Amino acid sequence: MRPLIIAAAIATLAQTHDAPERFTAMAVNMGSPGRAAAGTVEIAVERWSTDAERARLITTLLANGPEKLLDTLQDLPRVGYIRTPTSLAYDLHYSRKFSLPDGGERVILATDRYIGFWEASNRPRSIDYPFTVIELHINPDGQGEGKMSLATKIDVDKEHSTIVLENYQTQPVLLQSVRREPSTR
Repeated sequence: MRPLIIAAAIATLAQTHDAPERFTAMAVNMGSPGRAAAGTVEIAVERWSTDAERARLITTLLANGPEKLLDTLQDLPRVGYIRTPTSLAYDLHYSRKFSLPDGGERVILATDRYIGFWEASNRPRSIDYPFTVIELHINPDGQGEGKMSLATKIDVDKEHSTIVLENYQTQPVLLQSVRREPSTR
């Protein structure tokens, strides 16, 4: 029994004690036909979510659905931020990364999403999806691509026990030219 506890502790340390990381990307919004927009985005991960935080989110989503997941996600401490060159940083509340077979990494980030007065009072369908989920695929050289949801369903990746975009193939914001920035430490 003791080796199992030690292995679980090592897995937690491996995920939560990795050095902070920063990524830049060109975000291309494909959501509105004829209104595509592009701009640079910076994503900083100051710490990786713990196994306990991940388990809390997954349990909430599976047991109570996305409505309760929002409360749980907002209760988690900040793990990093996302921003554009002309905006203030917006806190991220969930961050995990997984090794890919090619030696690269898959990075999953999530937070609640800003909901403006018009959306809150008129309650269009997008109000049912109050999350922003970012999924990056980074190759061993620190470059890659990704997608970002602004108002979409989320799901559970049971193989890695994490939250993910429900359909990675069809999300409206593409993250192109993703690059892991060198550490400043």
